[in-house]
Amino acid sequence: MKIAILTSPNQWFIAYAQKLETTIQNSKLFFDHQAIDETYTLVFILSYHRIIEKKYLQQHQHNIVIHASALPQGKGWAPMFWQILEGKNEIPFSMFEASEGIDDGDIYMQKILHLNGYELNAELRNKQAEFIMQMCLEFLEHYELYKTPHQQKGESTVYAKRSAKDSKLDIHKTIHDQFNLLRIVDNESYPAFFEIEGNRYTLKIERADENRKL
Repeated sequence: MKIAILTSPNQWFIAYAQKLETTIQNSKLFFDHQAIDETYTLVFILSYHRIIEKKYLQQHQHNIVIHASALPQGKGWAPMFWQILEGKNEIPFSMFEASEGIDDGDIYMQKILHLNGYELNAELRNKQAEFIMQMCLEFLEHYELYKTPHQQKGESTVYAKRSAKDSKLDIHKTIHDQFNLLRIVDNESYPAFFEIEGNRYTLKIERADENRKL
């Protein structure tokens, strides 16, 4: 079985994609779908931010995406972080076949990632990536069980794209009330901030007992 791994360049998932490449035999990592010039049995499309035209999808038997929601609910952007903001610590992940639509392909597998409610951004990203890799490996190990997908069923909902402005804190709410927002902010790219009397202040969050295992 020939396997390709596709992810976007210059972003957080690259190290995990490289790890997956070393774990899966006969796999090759790509950063541009147009650079995949051979036919593969399976292409894992993981944290890839470009639209893939139909002619490229048709080259391969499976084009697999993993999305952190119980599709068809939670399509769109940053689904895990939106669900954390909703107070959820059990995050569903859906493995599905890529299509020309937005997160609307047939589903191969759905699993639940269990969080403890205290992870911050870096740990959330790590748990998300490790879970995605586990799903990829499980699919390969039990290919005969998962190879035939089923259609999505139920009401479709879509999350909006998040931006730096979504890290704004409300000065009239407590830290406890806004802890889930603090959990998902990125201290460098989109730090938490608040405004008071025309002045803007940035807050950074880190665990004081960073070495403690959760």
